[in-house]
Amino acid sequence: MAPVMDSLNTTNEAALKQLGEENIRPAQVEAVNESNNINDEKEVSAFSESTVSLIQKRTGGWRYASLLLVNQGLATLAFFGVGVNLVLFLTRVLDQENAEAANNVSKWTGTVYMCSLIGAFLSDSYWGRYLTCAIFQIIFVVGLLLLSVSSFFLIKPNGCGDGDLPCMPVSSVCIAIFYFSIYLIAFGYGGHQPTIATFGADQFDEKNPIERNSKAAFFCYFYFALNVGSLFSNTILVYYEDTGKWTLGFLVSLGSAIMALLSFVIGTHRYRYIKPCGNPLPRVAQVFVAAAKKWNIVPSNPDRLYEVAGPDSAIKGSRKILHSNDFEFLDKAATITEKDAGGRNDPWKLCTITQVEEAKCVLKMLPIWLCTIIYSVVFTQMASLFVEQGDAMNSNVGDFHLPAASMSAFDICSVLICTGIYRQILVPVAGKLSGNPKGLSELQRMGIGLIIGMLAMVAAGTTELQRLKHVIPGDKESSLSIFWQIPQYVLVGASEVFMYVGQLEFFNGQAPDGIKSFGSSLCMASISLGNYVSSMLVNMVMGITAKGNKPGWIPDDLNTGHMDRFYFLLAVLTAFDFVIYLFCAKWYTCINLEGTEKEIIEMEEQQADDDVLRRV
Repeated sequence: MAPVMDSLNTTNEAALKQLGEENIRPAQVEAVNESNNINDEKEVSAFSESTVSLIQKRTGGWRYASLLLVNQGLATLAFFGVGVNLVLFLTRVLDQENAEAANNVSKWTGTVYMCSLIGAFLSDSYWGRYLTCAIFQIIFVVGLLLLSVSSFFLIKPNGCGDGDLPCMPVSSVCIAIFYFSIYLIAFGYGGHQPTIATFGADQFDEKNPIERNSKAAFFCYFYFALNVGSLFSNTILVYYEDTGKWTLGFLVSLGSAIMALLSFVIGTHRYRYIKPCGNPLPRVAQVFVAAAKKWNIVPSNPDRLYEVAGPDSAIKGSRKILHSNDFEFLDKAATITEKDAGGRNDPWKLCTITQVEEAKCVLKMLPIWLCTIIYSVVFTQMASLFVEQGDAMNSNVGDFHLPAASMSAFDICSVLICTGIYRQILVPVAGKLSGNPKGLSELQRMGIGLIIGMLAMVAAGTTELQRLKHVIPGDKESSLSIFWQIPQYVLVGASEVFMYVGQLEFFNGQAPDGIKSFGSSLCMASISLGNYVSSMLVNMVMGITAKGNKPGWIPDDLNTGHMDRFYFLLAVLTAFDFVIYLFCAKWYTCINLEGTEKEIIEMEEQQADDDVLRRV
């Protein structure tokens, strides 16, 4: 037994050295045991489980996932300190018209979330989650620093941009630095977002029943933290910026971003790490190329398709995926021919089942993802047209002037309240009725989010109709109270809880191990394309409705337009999108990872045995 114990001690020391490098799975420990040729399998298995248990107790879990939630809240506070009032900065300080400013904000917000794809790619392929988060947060801080400096030179005279005192024209150099800084912010925050969400999910082990439930709850709390952070931006910061103290607001955002970076670094030595799985683009391309080369052959039966032996897949760090019947033409890439049997395996000619299924997963998720873009068009109106609509309403509460952008606080409060209602009431009730411990499936929640989003646009259009009825002749503002906007903000907030939290869970859960961050980035990319589509719709509507002497639906003077028709148009498009979504959701089949159900059952049985022993 002495050699055995020496071997075990060596394994223990090696495993503990990797605490700050990667999350060790039971399968990896078993592989080490097999390589050491240990005969006493029961003793080795018991030691392996204790080693993994020790590692998991000292790393990850809620303790360190909470640091990432704090990071998310502070980073979001910093981001929305810039984004929520950007449309008014463009109109008041840079003297842009309403439609132009709304389009610029949509393009900027679209760029923010499009950069999420870059962050996800670098995270999954080369840098890993931790390094990607750290680098993009540093870029985010630099962008906020440049914005704070450039705004100091743009606000001339001091206090301008409050809606009354106009700002003086500034040099093109200052404007160029301003645009460079906000797009640097977009790049940093966008690249950070999907990676921090996936990195937080990495802190929980799916094979542990308790941690599996915690992982599902993490996405709810992640979105909760996002909205807590933005609540401060949408109330306190908005007020200071609305009164012309733009530089002060941007400096607060800078300080919040620095604190977010520090909170992230604190947990460095106790996070659970998943190593990157390599560039997924060649892997997916190899599947299509190999299938194209074998276009004339008939795919083999699933049990005769090519797969590497052993528990691990050919994709580094990724679990094996079982065969599915979707997109069967891609099975040709895993069909073994006489040429393949005789020579060295070339992935451009012969792919494993797991590699083929990874490509299938991407194809299956795309229709669902495309159906979420119209919802993002609805969501993006809060940062543009909702603000412009509120700015043309009576926002005085006694002697206090309520900034139009601060109305999004009702959206945030709606998210916070609905998250609590969903987690504490709806999930238990729906779970008992449906038998699903999650209450409602991710696809069901996303569908509900689409319906509520459609109702939000109907509410916004109704408010605009009422606003136009109370227009004061010769005045920019309507006498209608800005609090008429509350229903549309509340409905958008309720829809977010179902749509965006559902998206985060769905795309992260359905993405293979090798492209987890890519799965999370699809949610951000949906918001990105939603902003671009919103900008395109505004341009199309103005191009059609503003012909001749007509002001169009969204003119600079909203009192002469019909923004209500634009809102109702979005409601109709959302209803049409919901019908398509129903067909896509019904067609979708979930990913099936090898051994997942068996491992979960074994873990649950082990946990039950442990509970019995504790009672004894």
